[in-house]
Amino acid sequence: QVQLVESGGGLVQAGGSLGLSCAASGSIFSMYTMGWYRQAPGKQRELVATITSGGNTNYADSVKGRFTISRDNAKKTVFLQMNSLKPEDTAVYYCIFRGTSAYWGQGTQVTVSS
Repeated sequence: QVQLVESGGGLVQAGGSLGLSCAASGSIFSMYTMGWYRQAPGKQRELVATITSGGNTNYADSVKGRFTISRDNAKKTVFLQMNSLKPEDTAVYYCIFRGTSAYWGQGTQVTVSS
């Protein structure tokens, strides 16, 4: 059974930084694409960033230049470094590992105060 455990959310002032991590346990291949989504209150879940097994990254326009996604295949972990945070970044952030199946983390709250 695969489980994803997220950590690193919290409360930060606008302009500040936070780092998220998501570690997988169980049988999961490092070839999976890893990524982050977020869901703000009253809004649909949206893509934040993804990273392929080869290291190719993709970002939502709203976070380009501020967020950086990375991964450690040996540790089956994906990271999201968030800089220059804005109040509109406030959301629950979910990690995903996607391959032949998709696995989601439980979500971690990120709150950016103005």
